[in-house]
Formats: sequence, C-alpha cells, structure tokens
Amino acid sequence: MTGTAFNANHLLFLLQGAGWTAILSLIAFVGGGLCAFIVALARVSPHRWVRAAMGLWVQLVQGSPLLVIMFLAFFGLPTLGIKVSALAAAGVSLTIYVSAYLGEIWRGAIQAVPRAQWEAAECLALGRTQRMFKVVLPQAVRLATPPTVGFMVQIVKNTSLASVVGFVELARSGQIINNSIFEPFIVYLFIAAIYFALCYPLSVWSRRLERRAVASPTAAKAVFTHDPVLAQS
Repeated sequence: MTGTAFNANHLLFLLQGAGWTAILSLIAFVGGGLCAFIVALARVSPHRWVRAAMGLWVQLVQGSPLLVIMFLAFFGLPTLGIKVSALAAAGVSLTIYVSAYLGEIWRGAIQAVPRAQWEAAECLALGRTQRMFKVVLPQAVRLATPPTVGFMVQIVKNTSLASVVGFVELARSGQIINNSIFEPFIVYLFIAAIYFALCYPLSVWSRRLERRAVASPTAAKAVFTHDPVLAQS
C-alpha cells in the first residue's frame, strides 16, 4: 500500500473496501428488515402495552446516535463476556438502527391502508392475523417499497461509521491509503465516486417506484386516506 502517488493498487484496495461496504449493507438490511417487520406489527398491535413498549424502543434507538450504538456494541459487549469482531459489532449496530427507522416506515405504510379494507376483510369473517397477512400487508408492501428502497441509500452511507470500530470498509480503506500516500483530495474523490456509484441507482429506483405508486389510483387513495383509528401509538 505504500507509494508516492495514487495508483491501480490503491484503487483495487478501495474496491475491496466497497465490497465489504456492500456486504455490511446487506447484513444490515436483512437483519434490520426482519426486526423492522416485528417492530411494525407491534406498533399496530391491538394491545396497548405492546405498542407502548415498542414505541419506547423506537424512541430510544432514534434518539441515540449510530456512532454511540456502535461503540456500545464493540466495547460494551466484551465487558459482559461476549467477544465480538468488528464486522459483528457493526452488523448488530446497523441492524438495531435499521429496525427502528425501517419499522416506522412500514408502520406508516400499514396505517395508510384505508380502514374500509380492514372492515371488508372483517365482513368476510377473517381473523385479525388473516386480515393482516391476506388483505392489509399486500397493499402496505406496495406503499412501503419506494421509501424502503430510498432508505437503503442511508444504510449504505451509514456503513462508513463502521470504521470507528476498526472494520475496513470503503471509508476505512480510504483512510489507510491516505495515511500512506498523503493525497486526501485524490483519495476521497475516488471514495465519493464509489459511494455515488453505489447509491445513485438506488435513488433512481426509489423515485421510479414512488412515481409509479402515486400514478396508481389505488395506491394514491391508500396514501391519502389515513384513518385516525389505526394511527395509534
């Protein structure tokens, strides 16, 4: 990695870091998505104590900087006798972060489904679980897809914070190279270009999905017909 100028080996090292950024983003999205689904269902639960408990969790996570969560995971867990690698600490931290924010996005999509859909399913003698999975969630998925894809951009960019716990992703790779050749402008210009290449397609995809959802009469009606009875926290 040593040298006097930025070269192909440095670029290859950055691309390797970008690969780890993509892997960490995938871990965060899959793990956080599974937890977010539980959060979203709990936030619309008919049981008040479940909604309150999950609401407290969301407020706690959203009120804490991701950097602090990473420090707690990397330095706090070993004090409890749990040894974690930099990848595991970063993955757990991002999973926690994603669960709160993505869970709220999906909760909003569920509550945006018109009340009439719930009532129609109830008239068919469907139980609450059947109404949720057979009627409400299929419509909520369509509403939630654009903001979910858009949020993936935030996940990719937030992986840069994993460098503080020693995980060598794209940002950390750039720091290592810069400490070797002392050309911050060139190094971080390439880093910005790689992040743009990772995030821009997701942004374009999100905007296309959003336009498609708004263009659909059913989706538009669901977005703008918000029932206050379902909006319980």
